[in-house]
Amino acid sequence: MSPRVPLAIALVGLALLLPQVVLAQDPLSMTAMRVAEDESGTTTYSLSLQILALMTALTILPSIVLGMTSFTRIIIVLSILRQALGTQQTPPNQVLIAIALFLTFAIMSPVLEQMYDTALTPYLEEEITADEALLRGSTLIKDFMVANTHEDALLMFSDMADTGGFTDVADVPLSVILPAFITSELKTAFQIGFLIFLPFLVIDMAIASILMSLGMMMLSPMLISLPFKLLLFVLVDGWTMTVGSLAATFALGTGG
Repeated sequence: MSPRVPLAIALVGLALLLPQVVLAQDPLSMTAMRVAEDESGTTTYSLSLQILALMTALTILPSIVLGMTSFTRIIIVLSILRQALGTQQTPPNQVLIAIALFLTFAIMSPVLEQMYDTALTPYLEEEITADEALLRGSTLIKDFMVANTHEDALLMFSDMADTGGFTDVADVPLSVILPAFITSELKTAFQIGFLIFLPFLVIDMAIASILMSLGMMMLSPMLISLPFKLLLFVLVDGWTMTVGSLAATFALGTGG
């Protein structure tokens, strides 16, 4: 059993038992799930609702990392690169995912810093409400997604949702920009992967032609071409070139 399963069960149990503890302390003045609004119009949530919101955020966090950042394009290009090299499971999946995550954090750092400065910090200092912080943060991440989304994909999903033209990034709903952004990332990743695959394909074809001309048809061309592809990749500093080129393909939006 995964070690995260008992932890999740414990958190669920805590969430279920916490309301009973709160009610037992003061059943008349406190409720398990309370949303209160003071005279200034600020909305406050009870501890149970805060824990529930935190657990929900932790559940959807992997989807947010995969679907709303640069992770998708990076991991697809790296996977295609490994296949083009013909190195089977080298680098392993864990290494590729680690590279993609660290590169994602590097690319997204300007956006994350803006979210921290304009949304999270004012909220923690109680200068703005949670709704306002969520609106500011979502506007920044939508600005990044719109800047990296193809116009035809955005128009297609906008027509599917039967929404009109958008005058501002904040007007684009997440139900439209999320699928459009994912579709655009897949298209861009395969376009980059095609360009990466070409030089290695040329080497494979050259080695196969040489082996056929020598009558060595029983010898695998992949086995002979692998050292040459690795040599070419090392000589041109392939990893640095690939990572740098990938980072340069992203636009940070108007806010970046």
